[in-house]
Amino acid sequence: MATVKSKYNIVSATFLKHVLFWVCVLLYFMFTSDLTYYEAGYIQLFHATCKIVIPQIITAYICLFVLVPRFLNEKKITSFLVWLIILLVAMFLFYTALHMYFYEPKYYQFYSDIAKKYAERPFWVRFTDFSVFLSKSIKFVTPTALLLMARFYKNQQKYLKLNEQKKTAELTALKHQLNPHFLFNTLNNLYALALKKADETPEVIEKLSGILDYMLYRCNDTFVSLQKEIELIENYLSLEKIRYGKRVQISFEKNIEQDVKIAPLLLLTFIENAFKHGVSQELKEAFIAITITLEDNQIIFNIENSKPNTSIENNKEHRIGLKNIKKQLELLYIDNYFLDIENTNDSYTITLKLLAK
Repeated sequence: MATVKSKYNIVSATFLKHVLFWVCVLLYFMFTSDLTYYEAGYIQLFHATCKIVIPQIITAYICLFVLVPRFLNEKKITSFLVWLIILLVAMFLFYTALHMYFYEPKYYQFYSDIAKKYAERPFWVRFTDFSVFLSKSIKFVTPTALLLMARFYKNQQKYLKLNEQKKTAELTALKHQLNPHFLFNTLNNLYALALKKADETPEVIEKLSGILDYMLYRCNDTFVSLQKEIELIENYLSLEKIRYGKRVQISFEKNIEQDVKIAPLLLLTFIENAFKHGVSQELKEAFIAITITLEDNQIIFNIENSKPNTSIENNKEHRIGLKNIKKQLELLYIDNYFLDIENTNDSYTITLKLLAK
């Protein structure tokens, strides 16, 4: 029942908008006309305006509900133009009939000598007057053009809104894929320490708590503070240092003179992958070098990690984190980013440049 009522309200609102539009058109013609040409007064002006507005209304709705959906929307431009000309000819025929058989008999007595001479012309002579046909046709299609422009603007706004909603939904889905991936890795770290009954376990829980608090509540905006992202990275690196100890050398340099905005969790994904594919499978000592700098309103992120001599990684497997990060870059930064991946025998290097927000 609520749906029916909602549809009724929408139809009613649309109908009222169209009525208001045509009232404005009618008033425009009346108030911009010179009343001195209408000796019978406002009633003659009203009838003179109606014989223009009525063909305009018919033209508008035949175009909106028949010609545009059937031809223009289907890219049948030639057919649309042909039928539009036919419609305008029909409306000029209708206008000429209204003028000759309704308007003139009522107001012929008020005509000037020149107007009376024109009124003596037969119907088909008037109908075949191309110059009059052209001038009236322009008047007939002007409101139609305004309504089409309004519809196009409304459809564009609807499209942009739907596109934004789709973009937001896709980003949310990507984050939902990313967060469990990160949480799984971190809980594995905590599990390994708990098995050893290590003294660092409380510290790991504290760091993990801070990370989860940030990921669940602090990074829901499209863009967040870069400093907060750096704090997240530092907490993550602290956890990994505790887990791997001397098995990995970690270098983290940052040169950020002012805080700027960045899409959340972008950089962390690359760091996660570096540990997953460069450290966890390394039997000897591995290294990870990270730098974040801000130059000319551009965030430059570089991460290099060693590659293990023997890897059980499946080359055909597309890494979930990297795949997600590329999608997010395409959605959020479009053409305002540069991503370079260098894969050598000994190391894996990623350089990411982003326009700061």
